[in-house]
Amino acid sequence: MKVFSGTANEPLARAICEYIGIPLGKCSIRPFPDGETFVKVEENVRGEDVFIVQPTSPPTNHNLMELFIMIDAVRRASASRITAVLPFYGYARQDRKDQPRVPITAKLVANLLVAAGANRILAMDLHAQQIQGFFDIPVDHLYAAPVMYEYLRAKGLTDLVVVSPDVGGLKMAHAYSQVMEAGLAIVAKRRKNATEVESMAVIGEIRGKNALVVDDLTETAGTLVNAAALIKRKGARQILACVSHAILNDVGIERMRKSVIDELITTDTVSRPAIPGVKVTTLSVAGLLGEAIKRINSNLSVNSLFEFKGGRTS
Repeated sequence: MKVFSGTANEPLARAICEYIGIPLGKCSIRPFPDGETFVKVEENVRGEDVFIVQPTSPPTNHNLMELFIMIDAVRRASASRITAVLPFYGYARQDRKDQPRVPITAKLVANLLVAAGANRILAMDLHAQQIQGFFDIPVDHLYAAPVMYEYLRAKGLTDLVVVSPDVGGLKMAHAYSQVMEAGLAIVAKRRKNATEVESMAVIGEIRGKNALVVDDLTETAGTLVNAAALIKRKGARQILACVSHAILNDVGIERMRKSVIDELITTDTVSRPAIPGVKVTTLSVAGLLGEAIKRINSNLSVNSLFEFKGGRTS
């Protein structure tokens, strides 16, 4: 088995290799003056089980193209099996035709990964579960919830209510509420445009409780911040936000600084600089991904990675 990393999140790839107990594979990735990407694998991969770690976070198009080129490089070097490890799957929000004459880009990206030569996919907290069905190759879908749960349990929160910031995240919020033995609430919202969201009402008991807002990803933080403001007005005491992928842009960072959220709990699926003025706790999913890679390599089940505290994350 060999693990290689693109440039999107090399620290995560190194942490995965440290967990597995192998060195990170050597490869050169550099740009040509015209912006093209050049990749050279610096060691023999003939007959090897190869894993390429590359979240397709911003700059999304660049990181995707780099991943395609790396897959092609190891395929042409006669790797026996190639697994694309996608801690974050870009374009996942474009998973359906919700208006006329628009693409289903999540499916297009799935086709391109297979065309490049990927034999299987290892992903974490996909924005929509049905994306697994966009692939005609095996997909192992992991959840960050076990890592989040361990941290939240150590905090010893009482009078907790888990809040879904929209109807779409209800399944994830319900899973958290089950394992945390907490209440459940939903915020109804209306999206004005791609960057603005209006929170309208809360369904569930909030007053006097500690609120945990859970979501799979945040970029502009509009949904999170508006949901937090609404539940604060409804009488919540402390507000924590639990987000698997925090790909915050400048707008999102500014909103988080001004928000009533006391702590943002996220993971290292995407590389992100420190955010001054925002209390961010970053938990590592390297052990979870490393264990999955070991089991895939040994042809063992990864099912038990979904289970914790006697329950399931899905």
